[in-house]
Amino acid sequence: MPSEPTLLSDVASLAVLLLVLGLPGVLTGLAAGLRGWVLAGLTPLLSYAIAGLAGPWTAAMGLPFNTLTFCVTTVVFVAVAFGLRRLTVRRWPPVAEPRVWSARGQWGVIVCLLLATALGFYAAVRGMGHLGAIAQGGDAPYAANGVRYIATTGDGSLFGMGTLNWYGDGKPPFYPNAYHLLAALQYTLSGGSIPQTLDVNTVLLPGLLALSLVVLVREFRGRAVLAGAAALTSVAPVMSMYESMSRGPLYPFLLGLALTPLAAVVLRRYLDRVAPDTGFLLLVCAVGLLCIHSSTLFGAVLFAGPLLLQRWVSPGARWRRFGRDLLALLPIAVASVLVAWLQLFGALGLASGDLPYLGWPSEWRATNAIGALLGFQHWEPHPQLWLSAALLLGFVFFRRLGDLRWVGVTALISGLAYAAVSSSNAPLVMALARPWWDDPYRFISMAIVPLAFIAGHGVASLQAWVSEHLPPRVPAVILAVLVLLGFVGVTKGLYATTNGDRLAVGYRSPDPRNQNITPGEEAGMVELGHLVPAGEWVMNDRLDGSVWTYALSGVRTVAAHDDGTAPPSDALLLARHFKEYETNPQVRAAVARLNIHWVFLGKAAAPPDPPYTSPGLVGIAELPFLQQVYRNSDAVIYRIKR
Repeated sequence: MPSEPTLLSDVASLAVLLLVLGLPGVLTGLAAGLRGWVLAGLTPLLSYAIAGLAGPWTAAMGLPFNTLTFCVTTVVFVAVAFGLRRLTVRRWPPVAEPRVWSARGQWGVIVCLLLATALGFYAAVRGMGHLGAIAQGGDAPYAANGVRYIATTGDGSLFGMGTLNWYGDGKPPFYPNAYHLLAALQYTLSGGSIPQTLDVNTVLLPGLLALSLVVLVREFRGRAVLAGAAALTSVAPVMSMYESMSRGPLYPFLLGLALTPLAAVVLRRYLDRVAPDTGFLLLVCAVGLLCIHSSTLFGAVLFAGPLLLQRWVSPGARWRRFGRDLLALLPIAVASVLVAWLQLFGALGLASGDLPYLGWPSEWRATNAIGALLGFQHWEPHPQLWLSAALLLGFVFFRRLGDLRWVGVTALISGLAYAAVSSSNAPLVMALARPWWDDPYRFISMAIVPLAFIAGHGVASLQAWVSEHLPPRVPAVILAVLVLLGFVGVTKGLYATTNGDRLAVGYRSPDPRNQNITPGEEAGMVELGHLVPAGEWVMNDRLDGSVWTYALSGVRTVAAHDDGTAPPSDALLLARHFKEYETNPQVRAAVARLNIHWVFLGKAAAPPDPPYTSPGLVGIAELPFLQQVYRNSDAVIYRIKR
């Protein structure tokens, strides 16, 4: 099975991901003058920005997106960063950054970050069962097919992936593809499977979020204990990452969420020293967030916007800073539009296009929504009470946050947004929530990130308070170790076991035959790759799991996504009338146009539901124009007799 790779292939895929995620960003960051924690934190975002711009622009120039063009684009970014840095050093000499943490503090933060990454990794793998497991949600096949499409065709455009499902007279939707572009390189270079590629990306997400918050604390001169505590608390809530890993999974959204805190980092660095090098980093990081997903840039504004408010109204600040900051941000906004106009106009076209926007149903009353946030409990049977206790301490000691107090406003805004979305379908609420498809799961994830940070502040403040009330001979470092490890202990490893069990719902079940994509269906789709010659298509049902066929075997299917919105006319005709192939000239013409030679059927639905959602595929087993060539317990393959 391609979804059961070896340990060696897992290590190879992880190593390749770290290479494509790290090397371009590191080189660009070094050229722009970044060092230390800020360089480490911004590296992934810079790499996604490079890939996210390289793909669409190479497509616009008629060039393929591949390892070569990605490397050339990286060289261009490094050269621009180096040139702007040289210009900055000559005309605007940078001030040496102060030493924030002691060597002991640095190592303590590193240990906390590694522990948070390891426990987040464990929770994700526990939920999946193994790296390479197939995600059962409806968003997964679109990403899986898209990664293989880019790797196979070199088409890095913003509409290319959609042509797998919306071909012919179908209208493929705009979709930001930085995530898929880097994953395509990883897939090509590692030689692993598509499910393995997606899973390796997913298990690193908690660690990326923890790293982003560590860099946030470092940039705002917070204590090392706060950075370590924030890293630990960020990977503990089930709603920040694991729910949306299970449901969907929402790959680009989760990636953007993990990198969103970095928006405040680059924004502060630029406004504190308006210069070409800091402006370049702000521009590239903002565009990178947009290239990951359109909603991520809006989320970054919601997250970092309160930072501006604190700059303008805090004691000692002068209101003329308001005008200076806006004036400084104007050229960045103009340059961002020029650099990312393909993404911006694509997003505007999606918002005003034919794709229907229905939103999601309300979940419950606003008071219940607030309770879910404070109890760190969405649809889970039990709240995560130790996080709630830490959050309470964070509010009690809130004034100690200093320059990071604006995070409280971020938590308030995102929390109220979740409460509104989860309790109301009013037109205004749905309009404001459109970048996130009015999805309560996305909003609760966005709200949990700042709340988890405040919980981390609560843990760090407990250490500081105890240290202040004990005799001076008790070392503060010993107290920090005891408090941080104590929090890990009382949460039973940052809730890794229960978080993994929640994630498992989206990947496996006690009986594999109850999954959307069963092992038998997977084996049948892989067999198609051995049977079907290049260029021939397969007729399939939209909801029997066979939309994974292209990702697993490279064979095109009539339906390549479970989203049946505005399907191509040929796909609609065949779904309704395929079994009339012998008597219906329109069906025969559609089969010829798409070069369909095969039929694949996955496990039928249980009565009283119809076995397949496509009426044209119901009861075809005895039709004379079909010849069965493969069958297992859950899948059957037919060849069309010509």
